[in-house]
Amino acid sequence: MGQGQKPFVCTICDKSFSISSGLVKHLRIHTGEKPYTCSVCAKCFRQKTHLDKHKITHSEEKFFFCWECGIRSSSATDHAKHKLIHSSVKPFSCSECQRRFRWKSSLLEHMRIHTGEKPFSCSQCTKTFRWKSSLVEHERVHSIDKLFSCTECAKSFYKRSNLEQHQRTHTGERPYACSDCGKVFTYQSELLKHLRSHSGEKPYTCSVCGKCFSSMSNLGNHQHIHTGVKSHACTECDKRFAQKSALIKHFRTHTGEKPYECPECGKSFCRKSNLKQHVRSHSGEKPFSCVHCEKSFITKAHLARHQATHEEEKPFICAHCGQTFAQYSTFVQHEKIHKDVSPFSCSDCGKVFSEKSGLEKHFRTHTGEKPYSCLECGKCFSVNSALINHRKVHTGEKPFSCTMCLKSFSQKSHLDRHSRLIKHEAVHQGNKPFSCTECEKSFNWKSSLVEHTRLHTGEKPYVCPDCGKSFTRRSSLVTHYRIHTGEKPYVCIDCGKGFTDSSNLVKHHRTHTGERPYTCSECEKTFTDSSNLIAHQRVHSGEKPYVCSDCEKSFTLISNLVTHQRAHTGERPYGCTECGKKFSRSSHLATHQRAHRGERPFSCVECGRRFTQISNLIAHQRAHTGLRPYTCTACGKSYTQRSNLIEHQRTHTGERPYVCNECGKDFNQNSSLIKHRKVHLKHVETV
Repeated sequence: MGQGQKPFVCTICDKSFSISSGLVKHLRIHTGEKPYTCSVCAKCFRQKTHLDKHKITHSEEKFFFCWECGIRSSSATDHAKHKLIHSSVKPFSCSECQRRFRWKSSLLEHMRIHTGEKPFSCSQCTKTFRWKSSLVEHERVHSIDKLFSCTECAKSFYKRSNLEQHQRTHTGERPYACSDCGKVFTYQSELLKHLRSHSGEKPYTCSVCGKCFSSMSNLGNHQHIHTGVKSHACTECDKRFAQKSALIKHFRTHTGEKPYECPECGKSFCRKSNLKQHVRSHSGEKPFSCVHCEKSFITKAHLARHQATHEEEKPFICAHCGQTFAQYSTFVQHEKIHKDVSPFSCSDCGKVFSEKSGLEKHFRTHTGEKPYSCLECGKCFSVNSALINHRKVHTGEKPFSCTMCLKSFSQKSHLDRHSRLIKHEAVHQGNKPFSCTECEKSFNWKSSLVEHTRLHTGEKPYVCPDCGKSFTRRSSLVTHYRIHTGEKPYVCIDCGKGFTDSSNLVKHHRTHTGERPYTCSECEKTFTDSSNLIAHQRVHSGEKPYVCSDCEKSFTLISNLVTHQRAHTGERPYGCTECGKKFSRSSHLATHQRAHRGERPFSCVECGRRFTQISNLIAHQRAHTGLRPYTCTACGKSYTQRSNLIEHQRTHTGERPYVCNECGKDFNQNSSLIKHRKVHLKHVETV
C-alpha cells in the first residue's frame, strides 16, 4: 500500500482510513455498538483502550502522582495534560485569532469556529455539530426517554444538570453571587457575563471592524450587520430579521400577545426585558450607576444618555445642518426632519409622526382612551408618565430636591424650572427679574409675568367650547370645563364628595381634620385657606381693591364684585332644572334646589329645628345663646344678623336705596318696596 493512501471508506459519511481496524472502530459511532463491557460496573465502550483506562478508576492503584495538588493519573498522557493546569504555558496558538490553548485537542476544536467544519452528524436527522459532546446531547432529542423529571411540574430533561437548573425556577434559588455588588444569579454563565460589567472585559472581537463584546451572543448578533443576512421573514408584513428571536418578538406586534405579566400591578409586556425594567419601578432598584456622580438609573440606556452629559462627547453629526448628538437614536430622529420622513399619519386629522409611539399617544386625543389607571383613586391617564407623576400625589413623594435651598419637587420638570441657572439665582438672591410695565409688580418667571399682564390687557385666550366663557389661564379652562362634563376627579376618602380641582379637595379635607393653618397676625383668627385669610386681613386694613365701574362701589373680593355686577346687568347664569327659576349666585341656586328636594341639612343641636342654609342656623342659634354681635355705632342697639343692622343704620343715614320703577317712590327696606308694588298691581286689576 502506497504512503498516504486510505482505501477503507465509510459508506455512511465517506470518511476514509488507512487500515481496516480504523474503519471498524469508526463504524461503531454510526451503529452505536459498544462491545467492550466493564465487569465491575457494566459500563460499555467502543474501544478496548477506553475500557482499559476505565478499569483503573476501580483500582486503588494510580501510577502517576501530581506533587502540586496530590491528584493521581492513570496514564502518562493524562498526567502530562494535568500538569499543564498548574503551568501558565499555552503552547498551542490559533493562526487566525492568536488565541492560545494548553492542549492540542482544544486548539483543533477551536479551529472549527474559523473553518466552519462540523464533523459530527446525527444519524437520525443529518444535523451536524462542531463537537462530539454537542452531538451526544442532540441525539437525546430523538430518544423517547427523558430520564430526569421535575417533581413540581413533571417537566422532563435529558440531563440531570438541566433538571437542577430548572428546579431553581421553583425554589427561587440563586446560588451565584457577585463579589463586587452582591447581585445574585440563577446560572453561573449569567454571573460570568455580569462580572464583565465590573471588569470592563470584552473578550469577543469582531474580525471585520474590531469592535469588542462581553458575550459571544452579542458578537454573533453584531456580525449580521456586516453580512447583511436576514434569513427570518415575517409572514404578516414581510419584514426580515437576522435572528429568529427578533422575529418572534416582532410577531407579537401583530398578534398582540403580551406573555410577560407584572406580579405587582398586572401590566403585561411583549418582551421579558421590558417587564424586568418595569418591575424596577415597583422595587426602586436602579442597578446602573454613573462613575462620575454616582447617580443611578433603571436602564443601561438611561445611564449611557446621562454619561454623555459628563463626557460631552457627541459623535453623531448631521450632514445637513452640522448639529451633533450624543445618542444615535436622537440623531436618527433628527435626520427625519431633513428627509421630511413622517411615515405614521393620523387617520382622523392627518397629523403625521416620525414614530409609531407618537401616533399612538396622539390617537388617544381622538378616542379619549385612557389606558393607565391609578390603583388608589381610579383616575385614568392617556400616557404612563402622567400616571407615574400622579401617583406621587398619594405617596407624597418628592424625590427631586434643589441643592441650594433644599426645596423638594414631585416632578423633575418642576425642579428644572426652579433651578434653571439665571432664574435659580434670582429665586435665592430674592431678585424678581420680570417686571410689569403697568403696575411694576415683579415676578421670578416670565410665564408668570405673561399671565399677570392679561389682567391689564383683559386678554382671555382660553375659550370654553360649550358656553363661550374665556379664561386667562389654560388650567382655569380645564377646571371650568368639568362643570359641563360633570367630572369630579378629586374624591374625598372620608365622605366620598367629589371636586373639580385638587385645591378644593385639600380645602375640604380640612373640614374633617379641623386644620386651619392660616392665622391672622392682627386678631389671631384662623382660616382653612390663604384666600380667606387675605380677604379677612382687608377688614383690618380697610382695603377694597375691587371697584364696580357702574356705581363705584368697592369690594374686598373679586368674586363679590362679579356677583354685584350682575345686579347692573341683570345676568342670572344659574338656572334651576326643576322650575326654571334663575339666580345670580350658585349658592342661591343650591339653597333653592333644597326646597324642591325638601332637604334641610343644617340642624340646631338645642331644639332640633332644621334649616336649608347654614347662615340661617347660625342666626337661629343666637336666639339660644342671646348673642347679638352686630352693634349700631350711632345708638348702640345690637342685632343677631348683619342684614338687620344694615337696615337699622338707614334710619340714621336716611338712605333709601330701593326705588319703585312705576312712581319713583323710595324705601329703606326691600320688603317695603315689594309691598308697595302690590298697590300698582291692584290698580291695574281694577282698571
